[in-house]
Order: sequence, then C-alpha cells, then structure tokens
Amino acid sequence: MKPAVSETLLAQPLTLPCGAVIPNRLAKSAMSEALGTLDNQPTSRLDRLYARWADGGIGLCISGNVMVDRRALGEPGNVAIESEAQLPALRAWAAAGTRGGTQLWMQINHPGKQAPKGLNAETVSPSAIPFRADMASFFDTPRELTHAEIEDIVRRFGNTARIAKLAGFTGVQIHGAHGYLVSQFLSPHHNRREDQWGGSPEARRRFLMAVYTEMRRQVGDAFPIGIKLNSADFQRGGFTEEESLATIQMLADAGIDLVEISGGTYEAPAMTGMDVKDSTRQREAYFLEFAEKVRARIKVPLMLTGGFRSLGGMRSALASGAIDLVGLGRLLAVEPELPQRLLAGQEPTQVIRPISTGIGVVDRMALMEVAWYTRQLRRIGEGGEPRPNESGLTAFLLGIVESGWKTFRTRRLRA
Repeated sequence: MKPAVSETLLAQPLTLPCGAVIPNRLAKSAMSEALGTLDNQPTSRLDRLYARWADGGIGLCISGNVMVDRRALGEPGNVAIESEAQLPALRAWAAAGTRGGTQLWMQINHPGKQAPKGLNAETVSPSAIPFRADMASFFDTPRELTHAEIEDIVRRFGNTARIAKLAGFTGVQIHGAHGYLVSQFLSPHHNRREDQWGGSPEARRRFLMAVYTEMRRQVGDAFPIGIKLNSADFQRGGFTEEESLATIQMLADAGIDLVEISGGTYEAPAMTGMDVKDSTRQREAYFLEFAEKVRARIKVPLMLTGGFRSLGGMRSALASGAIDLVGLGRLLAVEPELPQRLLAGQEPTQVIRPISTGIGVVDRMALMEVAWYTRQLRRIGEGGEPRPNESGLTAFLLGIVESGWKTFRTRRLRA
C-alpha cells in the first residue's frame, strides 16, 4: 500500500522558479543568533550552529539577519557584510551550513529605527516616527533618510547578496517583515514621505523593488532570492493584507523565488503567537488563512512560519496545497535534530511554551522571545545543548547586563 500523500509531502523536494532544488519541505526560518564579533565578523560559533542544523536534516536553512551596514545594527553581535575581506570566515560558515545538501540562504537586513537605544550613533527610517510611548525608553526616534542615503542602502543590499554568493551561500532572503527597514518603507504608519519613496502604496513599494532589482543584478537569474514578508503589521495605520497581496504580486511578476509569510512588528508581535485566537492556535499555522488567499491569486512558492508544533499540523498545512514549505524556528532552537524525527514520522520531543518574565512591558514585546532563544542558539554554537526549561526572567536579566555591556563596547569600537 502506498503511503498517504500527507505522509510523503515532508520528504518531497521543491524546485524553485530559478531552478534551485530544496531537498525537502522543512525550512528553518531566520532567528537572531548574535554570534558575530563586536566588530561584526562571523565566528566559528556560527559554523558549529549551522553544521548542527544541516546534519539534522533541514532542507532549507535561513540565517539570522545579516546587516548591510556596520553603522546600522539591530543588536550587538550582528554579522554585517560590507566587503570581500570577510570571505574566508563566510566560506567556513557556508561550508558548514550546506553539509549533506542543505540549502543555506543568508537573510539580508537593515534595522532602520528598530535598533536598541545607544547601539548605533543614530537610527534612520523612511520618516521620523517614534515608537509608542511605553517603548520610547528602548528605542530612539529615528532621523528621516535622505534620497542619497536610500540609494546607498539599496546598493548595500546588492553588494551583501553578491558576497554571500561568492562565499558559497546557496541563496539570499530579503528581510521585509517584523518592522525592520524594508517593512518600515512598506508601512503607511512608518513611511509618511511624499516623494518618490512614499505617499501611495505603489511608492511605498518602490524601495523594496529597488532592493530586489539591485540584488538580482548582482547575483544573476539562477541564484535564489526570497523574501520574508508580513501578511500584515497588526498595527493601527500599518501595512494591510491587501497591500501585502499587491506586494507579493509585484515580486512574483519580477521573478522572486520564494515568499515566506509572517506578521507583526516589535510593537505588535503577532509572529510570537502572543495574541492569536484559540482556533488559530489549535490549527497551529498562524498565518495560513492569508497563505490561502495568496495561493488563490498568485503563483509563487510559499513558506509559512509561525505556530507549527506537531507533525500533524505540518502535514495538514502542506496537504492543503496552500503552502510549499513548513517554516520552523523556536522548535529548532531547542531541538536541532528535529527534521530527522519529522522525516521519520516522529513527533517533536520538545513543547514550545510562552516565555515570560512577569514584567508586563517586557512580556508584551518580542524582545524577550528573541533574547531567550538567542541564548539557546549560543549554547549550540559553543558546542553545548539548549536548555528548554531556562527561566525567562533569568534570561532577561542576564541578557540586559550582557547586551548593555556589548552595546557599550560596540560603540567604543566605532568611536
């Protein structure tokens, strides 16, 4: 008897529009590692971490966000790529992460205004819109970017993609979600410009299209380029589902190879599942309804991230035909060999639980989730094992001390 379709889908390869082949339907979504040096170079800890995931059987592994400018970091320990001088370390990282045929893509990013206070000399954004009042102590009000600065950032995205290809990464992903710079340009809340870069949905999409076009120019048509994009910002006056659908259509027409669907920002962290309905939580895939809307209108490979926690949930989402890849993040931070289990028809051994400090303003932001999981990734990168039961409050307090010290040292290095 042949196995049911839902039982074989996870192991099926996926061919992208550019011709690249992902060996199975399991993908690691980007998670912040912060395992770079204080001057933003890759380290051997990244090699160990990504080798562990590659050996664990993941089909597509997307790196944590790599910045295009050392002056614009999202956190201390970010890798930032500006020149080919970084190629030796990048090649070691790529070689480790592509073991066994795993596709390793570099996620490329600029934080815009979404950078902790004191880390960068200044923060920039399409418009000088501050964070909401209860987050103002964490983030500075940004300065509005000039036209020349926007064009420089576009070139930097292309240059970083070119260097990633030279280093042996097998693809790149634009980070266009979660409130970072590309997401800020797309959002009418953050982007209130009236020039060619804002004022209408079409103009707000111009920055993303310029970034994609420049990256494609520098890497060629046969090299995969994907994007992580919000289904919506879940923020008053922000990026809507209709705008997201129009953006995906634009990218599909331009030849994008893969769209990863997520949602939310630091101010409205829908990607963590913090405020999802019980019915959505039971179905597991937080943004599946939006993926179904995309699939009905647009022919483009889709990856869905957020909420998957069981073999049944993953199989069901794939079998529905709405998505092509199951995006996993937090589970892989506490169970790096999970793909081997899933492909063998076994359930995860770990259960993802909410991370809480008991401090309301902290728990309402995505920052706590990022900090806790970053600590697990560091343990793997140092050759150890994750600690799934680590206290959220302990992680937060230790993270505050460490982040403060690293922020101070990072600023001193660049002074």
